[in-house]
Amino acid sequence: MNLPRTLGELRKSTFSEQRLRVRKVKDELRDNLIAKLRTGETIFPGIIGYDDTVVPQLVNAVLSRHNFILLGLRGQAKSRILRALTALLDPEMPCVSGCEIHDNPYDSICRRCRTLISEQGDNTPIAYLTPNDRYVEKLATPDVTIADLIGDIDPIKAARGGHDLSSELTVHYGLLPRANRGIFAINELPDLAGKIQVGLFNIMQEGDVQIKGYPLRLPLDVALVFSANPEDYTARGKIVTPLKDRIGSEIRTHYPGTVEEGISITEQEAWTRRDGLDLHIPKYVTEVIERVAFLAREDKKIDKRSGVSQRLPISVLENVISNAERRALRNSEKTIVPRIGDIYAALPSITGKLELEYEGEMRGADTVARELIRSAVAKAYDAYFKDQNMQQIVQWFELGGEIKLADTAGSHEVLEGLGNIQGLTEKLAPLGVKQKEKPEVLVSAAEFVLEGLHAHRRIGRTEERVFVAEKQPKRPERPYERGEDEPPPLRNRRPYN
Repeated sequence: MNLPRTLGELRKSTFSEQRLRVRKVKDELRDNLIAKLRTGETIFPGIIGYDDTVVPQLVNAVLSRHNFILLGLRGQAKSRILRALTALLDPEMPCVSGCEIHDNPYDSICRRCRTLISEQGDNTPIAYLTPNDRYVEKLATPDVTIADLIGDIDPIKAARGGHDLSSELTVHYGLLPRANRGIFAINELPDLAGKIQVGLFNIMQEGDVQIKGYPLRLPLDVALVFSANPEDYTARGKIVTPLKDRIGSEIRTHYPGTVEEGISITEQEAWTRRDGLDLHIPKYVTEVIERVAFLAREDKKIDKRSGVSQRLPISVLENVISNAERRALRNSEKTIVPRIGDIYAALPSITGKLELEYEGEMRGADTVARELIRSAVAKAYDAYFKDQNMQQIVQWFELGGEIKLADTAGSHEVLEGLGNIQGLTEKLAPLGVKQKEKPEVLVSAAEFVLEGLHAHRRIGRTEERVFVAEKQPKRPERPYERGEDEPPPLRNRRPYN
C-alpha cells in the first residue's frame, strides 16, 4: 500500500480530515477494542491468568476512555500489560514529518508545524508512525525533573535560530509532549517527586504548563497509564491526591491463581531453546519449580508485602536447564533432561529473589530455599504417587542400601546403580515413563521418586546427595532398664539440708 507523502495527497486519501480532526487517541483505543470484542479476537496476547479478573477491568477502563493505574506486587506483568496496549492503536498514523511531538497535520498545535504548513501548504511532507513509535515509557525515579517530562528552554536552539528565549521555538520538548497522539506510561509512579506529579496532572487536565517562567499551551492528545507497587505508597513515596483523583480506574493485578497457570507463564517467558542438543523437560520438574514460588508466597519467613516475583520460577527453570546442559556436555549425552538435583543447583536464582523476615534472616536464605524445594517436591510427589506402595524401595535402603546421585554424574553411570534398587523402575509408570526410555529420562524420573520419599522422610539423604535409610530417632538413654533394681523415686527421698 502506497501511503500519501504530502498533505495534499493525504487530504485525498482514506485518512479523512474529519476522522483525524475529531478522533482522539482514547477514541482510537476504544474503537479498535470494540472491533476486537466483536470478532472474539484475543485482546492481550501473552497475558495469562487474567482473563476473568484483570482483563475485564482493563476493557472497561479503555471503553470508558480512562487514564488508569495498575497496582500490584513485582513480577505481575504490569509493564507487559501497558506495552500490550499498542495492539489497540492503528497500524499507521500520519503526522507532520520532522515534528518532535508528532503533530496532527489537520489540527496542528506546534508553532514550527503551523509555520511549515502555512508556507508549503499541500506540499507539506507527511510521515507515519507505527504503534511502537506512539508508546513512550518512563521509569519514575526521585531524580526525574519537570524538564525530563515536560521540557525545557534550549539556549542552543535560540542561538542558532536567532529566537528570543521566550519563544516557543526554543523549547526542547520532554517525554510527555513527545508521546502526543500516543500512550505515555510511567512505571513506579509513587517514586516521582510530588511537585513533578503536580506538573503532570496540570498538563493532563488543563493542557498548559510553565517552562522557565514562560507560559506554554500544550493541548496534548495522550492516553496516560501508570503502574505502582502498593508497598511503595508508604515505603518510598505516594501519589499526590489531585493526581490520584484524575486517574479514572485503579486496577489491581495478582500472581497466578493455579500452578498450571504459573507453568504456562514460565514456559512462555523462560529461555529454553538451547542449540545443539535435544531438550526434554519433564512435567514434574516444572511443577516442582512452580510450587517453589507458590510456597514462598505463603511462607511466614518471607516478606509478603514485597511479594515473590513470577521471575523466580522463570529464572530457576533457565538455571535448571543450564545445569542439565552442563552435565550433558561433560558426559557426551545427546539429550538434556533436568533432574530434581538441578533445582537444588539453581539456588542462586532463588535466594536473590526472596525478601526474608526476621526468622528467615536467622535461618539463612539457602536454608529457606532448600526447605521450599523439599516441600515443593513433596507436594508434586503426592500428585503422582500418593496411593502407591513404595515399601519395597524403602526396605532396600533399610537393609543397608545406598546410592549417590550427584548432579554432575552421567545418566549411564547412575542408571547402573539405580538398577540395584528393587522395584524402582517399575514404579515410574505414573510419570508416563516406560522402562525402555532413554537413560536420561529414566534417571530423572527415578531421582524424583527418591527425592519424594526423602521429602516425606521415608528415606534419608546426605549433603553429598547420597540416599540412605532414614535414621530412626534415638530412645533417650536410661541408666536402669525394667527388671533391674531402681533407686527409690525422688519424692520418697529426704531432702538434703
